[in-house]
Amino acid sequence: MKICCIGAGYVGGPTMAMIAKQCPDIDVHVVDLNQARIDAWNSDKLPIYEPGLDEVVAEARSRNLTFSTRVDEAIAAADIIFISVNTPTKTFGIGAGRAANLEFIEKCARQIARVATGHKIVVEKSTLPVRTAEAVKRILSSAENGATFDVLSNPEFLAEGTAVEDLLSPDRVLIGGESPVAIAALANIYATWISRDRILTTNLWSSELSKLTANAFLAQRVSSINAISALCEATGADVDEVARAIGTDSRIGPKFLKSSVGFGGSCFQKDILNLVYLCEHFGLREVAAYWEQVVSMNDYQKRRFSERIVRTMFNTVSDKKIAVWGFAFKKDTNDTRESAAMYICRDLLRERARLSIYDPRVSEKQIRADLVTACSDLQGQICESDLKLIETNVTIEKDGMSAADSSHAIVVMTEWDEFKEFDFTKIYQSMQQPAFVFDGRNLLDHKKLALLGFEIHAIGKSATV
Repeated sequence: MKICCIGAGYVGGPTMAMIAKQCPDIDVHVVDLNQARIDAWNSDKLPIYEPGLDEVVAEARSRNLTFSTRVDEAIAAADIIFISVNTPTKTFGIGAGRAANLEFIEKCARQIARVATGHKIVVEKSTLPVRTAEAVKRILSSAENGATFDVLSNPEFLAEGTAVEDLLSPDRVLIGGESPVAIAALANIYATWISRDRILTTNLWSSELSKLTANAFLAQRVSSINAISALCEATGADVDEVARAIGTDSRIGPKFLKSSVGFGGSCFQKDILNLVYLCEHFGLREVAAYWEQVVSMNDYQKRRFSERIVRTMFNTVSDKKIAVWGFAFKKDTNDTRESAAMYICRDLLRERARLSIYDPRVSEKQIRADLVTACSDLQGQICESDLKLIETNVTIEKDGMSAADSSHAIVVMTEWDEFKEFDFTKIYQSMQQPAFVFDGRNLLDHKKLALLGFEIHAIGKSATV
C-alpha cells in the first residue's frame, strides 16, 4: 500500500511519521510545496519540536518515509491520499475573522482530480467546516481521466507537546465516511497499533463536526476557569484551590481547569470562530453568541493581564525593562500561533516598555515576525510607530537570567519547566526594586519568591508582597 499526505505541517508530518514507523510495509510519502520545510524534515533539525518526534522520524525516514515536493508523483502513486493543509481563518471577504479559508483544500482536491487514475481514498485530515466533504466530492467527481474516489473524514485530536504520545496511544481515532470498504481500509492501518475499540466510525458530517466540537468544549473549560480567576482576584479566593475542589467532582474532572493568561495555539480560537460562523450561517444566532463568548473571555483574560501589569507598576511601564519568559503558546513546543505572549508583548510595547524576551525553543526571527503579526490589522498592515517599537524596544535573549538582569519585572508567559529551576536569589539581586513577578501560568513557587523579596501577582490569586 502507498500513502500520500499533502501538507508537511504540525499534523501531516508527525501523523505520517507515526504511520510509517508502525507500518513498515506501507510506503508513506509526505509532500509540500514549501521547499524549506521539506528540507527541514529531511535534516537533523526538524521544522517542529515535539518530544520524541526526532526518533520516530529518524527510524522511518531511512526505510519507508519520504518527504518531497513531488506532489503530482505522490498523488498518482498513492492508494490513500491525506489532505493535511492549512485552513486559516479568513482575513478578507465574506466571513472575515470567523470563517475558515478553504482555498488550499479546494486546490488540493482539484490537483487530485487532475492527476489521479484508478480508485483513490481521499482523507480529510485538516480541520474543516461541516459538509466540506460534499464540496471535495463534487470537485473529485469532475475528474476527466476515469478516476473514482471515496472521501473520508479523519480529524486529528493531537495536543502539541504530547503529539507523539497522543499518536501512540490516542483516546480515540475517528473515521467518518459512507463507504464501509474505504472506512475498513483506513481503520486497518490504525489497528496495527491501536485497539479496535478505540477506532470510532460515524457518518462524514458527524466526524467533521466532532473536531470543532471537541476543541470548543476544551476551550470552554479554559475560559470558564479563567472567568472564575477574575472573581478570585476580586474576592481573595485562590483559583487553584477552587479548581482542585471542583475537579474532584467525577462529573467535572480535573483536566483543562488550569487557569492562565489565556489559551493559544492553532486550533482553539480558529475552530470556535469557525463554529460561530457556521451557526450564524444556519440562522442559529443564540448558539453562535454562546460559543463566541468563549473567545471573548479569552481576549478579556489577556487584556486584563496586560492592564494589571501596567496598573501595578505605578501606572506606567514606559522605558522600563520587562523580562518576558516564554513565547510559545505552551511548553514542549515551538509553536507560537495565537500565543498569548504575542498580544501581551504588543500591549506592553504600545505602553513603551522595553521587552527582553527569552524562549528556549522559539527563534528570534519567529518572535519578531509574530510581534509584527500581533500589531497588524486583518489586511496585514502595520503602522510605522509599532514597527519601530518592535525594532528598538525588543531584545531577544539566550537565557532567562540575562533577560531578567536589571529588569523592573518578570512576566511568565509559557510554563517551561526550566523557569522553576532558576537562581531567584541572584535574579532578585540583579533587578530594579521593587522587583515584580507577573506569573501568567501560576508556575512558580510564590511563597518562596515572596520571602526573597519579590512582589508576586498571579492569575486568580491575591498579590503576594
